[in-house]
Amino acid sequence: QVQLVESGGGLVQAGGSLRLSCAASGRNFRTSAMGWFHQAPGKEREFVAAISQSGGSRYYADSVKGRFTISRDNAKDTVYLQMNSLKPEDTAVYYCAASSGVSRVAYQYPYWGQGTQVTVSS
Repeated sequence: QVQLVESGGGLVQAGGSLRLSCAASGRNFRTSAMGWFHQAPGKEREFVAAISQSGGSRYYADSVKGRFTISRDNAKDTVYLQMNSLKPEDTAVYYCAASSGVSRVAYQYPYWGQGTQVTVSS
């Protein structure tokens, strides 16, 4: 089992920045690939970014490339999502997730956090 707790969400103006954190406990964090997804009201959960166990491979949705950066600190059992140049369309609940293999597909992640709200005003 892996327990995940997100933090760092909030309200920000368009063009601003936020850094989300996801603290993991339970299963060895170093063996878990990590992903960030978001879900806007009335929409399906969508892939945002993912990072391999070592941090050597990173993947991004086209909509966030060049603006968001995923990273991890295995000494702190934490994964981060630095979000810059935020747009109103980034408004959603952001979830972190853990899996044995890195993936862009939500159903391949068995462990999920409770989510943190990000709201970007225009």
